[in-house]
Amino acid sequence: MKVYKEITPLTQNDVFVIINSEKIGFDYPIHYHSAYELTLVLDSSGNRIIGDSVEKYSSNDLVLIGPGIYHKWDEDDVLPEKRNNAHVITIQFSKELFNQSILSKKEFLSIKTLLKDSQRGLKFTDKTFRIIALKIQNLITIKGFEAVIEFLKILHILSISEDKNYLASVGFISIKVDEKGDRINKMFTYILTHFNDPNLRITELALESNMSTSAFGHFFKKSTNKSFTQFVVDLRLGYASKLLINSNYSISEIAYKSGFNNIANFNRLFKKNKAFTPKQYRQNLMQSNNFNWEKQLTPNQFIPSDV
Repeated sequence: MKVYKEITPLTQNDVFVIINSEKIGFDYPIHYHSAYELTLVLDSSGNRIIGDSVEKYSSNDLVLIGPGIYHKWDEDDVLPEKRNNAHVITIQFSKELFNQSILSKKEFLSIKTLLKDSQRGLKFTDKTFRIIALKIQNLITIKGFEAVIEFLKILHILSISEDKNYLASVGFISIKVDEKGDRINKMFTYILTHFNDPNLRITELALESNMSTSAFGHFFKKSTNKSFTQFVVDLRLGYASKLLINSNYSISEIAYKSGFNNIANFNRLFKKNKAFTPKQYRQNLMQSNNFNWEKQLTPNQFIPSDV
C-alpha cells in the first residue's frame, strides 16, 4: 500500500497557514508531510487514521499531529447522499517555526512538550475542544499580527490542557532518546536497538544496569508506567503496524521482523490491542486509502513516497 507525501502551501514567510474547507469531503489518501498540523473537523463522522491508530470519530474532532506522521479522515459513517458536508479547518506550521532557543524559555516549555507529544498525535476533548474550536473559527476572520497572537494562544491552551489523549503507539513513531537521566537513556537505547529480537529478556537489561531483575522491573515500571513485557509488546506491535501500512511483506514475515516468533501469538496480541487481526487491519486501511485522483483539488498536492 502506498503512503503519499503532501506538498503543503507553507512558505518560509508564513508563521502558519489556515485552510478553511467546507463541503469538499475527504477524498485524499493516507499521507504525511513535514509540517505540524492542527485539524478541526465539524459536522462529520467516520474513521480517523493517525499513525497506527484507527478510531471512529463523530461530529466534532480536534487533533494535533507532528511532522511525518501518517494521517487521514473519512466520512464512511455518513450516508453517501449526505457526504461532503463536513467543515474542516486545518492549521499548518513549520517545524522550523520555533527554534530550541525560544523553546528553552520558561514561558514556552509547555509548548515544547506539546510539540514533542504531537509526534504520536494528540486528540483534544471536552472543555479544551469547546474553547479551541471557537478560537480556530475566529482565527479565520483575522489577519496579521493579531492572528499570530491568537495562534500562540491556541498553542498555549493546548499545551496546558489535560483533556487530551495519545493516538499513535510508541512503537509506530521514530523514537528519540530525550532529556532523561543517563540510566534511563541507556535503557531505552538498548530496548530500541533490540526490541525486534525475539530473545530479548528483562534479565539482559537488569544485567546492563547492574540491578537485580526484580529491582530493574520496579525501576522500569516507575519510569515508563508500563511493565517491561508490555512496553516491548507495544513497540513490536507499533512497528508491525507500520510494516502492514507501507510494505508488501506477508503477515508472517512482519511478525518475525517485529520480534514475534509465534504467528498465533502475534495475531492474538495484535487483535487484543488493535481490535483487528493483522490481515483485517491491512485490508481496512487499503479500503480507506482508495483515492479518486480526478478530484485532487491542487495539482501534485500528493506524491507517492517510498518512506
